[in-house]
Amino acid sequence: MSEKWPGGLITKSPPATVGPTDGEGGSAPGVWTLDQAMELNKQGLWPKPPVQGQLYAWGANGSGQLGQNNLESLSNPVQIGALTTWARITEGGANIIAVKTDGTLWGVGDGGYGLLGQNSQVNFSSPVQIGALTTWYQVAGGGSFTLATKTDGTLWAWGRNAKGRLGLGDTASRSSPVQIGALATWSKVTAGREHALAIKTDGTLWAWGSGDSGRLGLNDTADRSSPVQVGALTTWAQVAAGGGGSTFAIKTDGTLWSWGYNYTGNLGLNDSGPYTRRSSPVQIGALTTWKQISAGDDHALAIKTDGTLWTWGNNGSGRLGLGDTANRSSPVQIGALTTWSQAGGALSHSVSLKTDGTLWSWGSNTSGRLGLNDTINRSSPVQIGALTSWVRIPTNMSQSVFSSAIKS
Repeated sequence: MSEKWPGGLITKSPPATVGPTDGEGGSAPGVWTLDQAMELNKQGLWPKPPVQGQLYAWGANGSGQLGQNNLESLSNPVQIGALTTWARITEGGANIIAVKTDGTLWGVGDGGYGLLGQNSQVNFSSPVQIGALTTWYQVAGGGSFTLATKTDGTLWAWGRNAKGRLGLGDTASRSSPVQIGALATWSKVTAGREHALAIKTDGTLWAWGSGDSGRLGLNDTADRSSPVQVGALTTWAQVAAGGGGSTFAIKTDGTLWSWGYNYTGNLGLNDSGPYTRRSSPVQIGALTTWKQISAGDDHALAIKTDGTLWTWGNNGSGRLGLGDTANRSSPVQIGALTTWSQAGGALSHSVSLKTDGTLWSWGSNTSGRLGLNDTINRSSPVQIGALTSWVRIPTNMSQSVFSSAIKS
């Protein structure tokens, strides 16, 4: 028995995917047996159908980032426009940058420092296209700057460039996308408030921007205005930059690592305070079952391969989801559920998805950013509405004072 897949039938060779290494929207031409296809899917090697759907946003709207052609905050999710072709999103402090299924790039909200890529510093309260290209893939929003990869593996940056956070070898801001170097081997990218990191297709990890508190992982606190390799390993699989200066990464062996700022225990290393920062990667515990990591401003969330959700760091407003406001300096499980699929840490709140397509939030609810039709803080996860069709939350949201998500 054989199975079809977009782009052709399946062959007995590794699936050929479109875009970076996550395989989303890829194809595997040729012929496979159903058992072979199922086994590859179990291993995470089978191309995944592309995510696409409607874009929703809620919370603070001071720069028009909710895309409603106004500046009114919202305490419930509201759709931005009528399109159903949104694929990937990221949040800055007050803007959304998004990619559609056709590979076009769009922005809405704060345009300061050229954040929206329009060759200006004008805010927009409805989405505007950034250039005319159809080859954009992943986006990451940081503190007043944005990074993005294209399907050809090139890396681009624009916005504020203090401390060299754009990686362009200088500190001059840019109001439209500029390529970082000439390499076409960039795979995954993340952005914090003042620093950025990226993983190449060879599994190496690179960092640039502010080096304060050792957040670049280069064993010092010096700023870098161009990408510099972190160590010599080729086994990095995922990376997340916290807005407050912490950095986290997962290796291909499922181990979890952290470095940088640690005042409230945000590194998860069982200590805290102004003198406990780390300037090079340190492993968090000894487990090899970490699957996904997300960094808020000064807290973090991670999902294990068994679908459990864990959190640590600053717990102001209950952002850790543990039913209280006490900080944690090592990972603590949120409840007992094994159905979490995506986790996102923002400035002072958290948003997560379950495998059943439900959307949950907790933490600070200023301006209604939890989407629960009020402004009351929550210290434990609460479901947003009753829908079971949510498919994606932002790849980066550590500086965000609002929320967004894609619904199928």
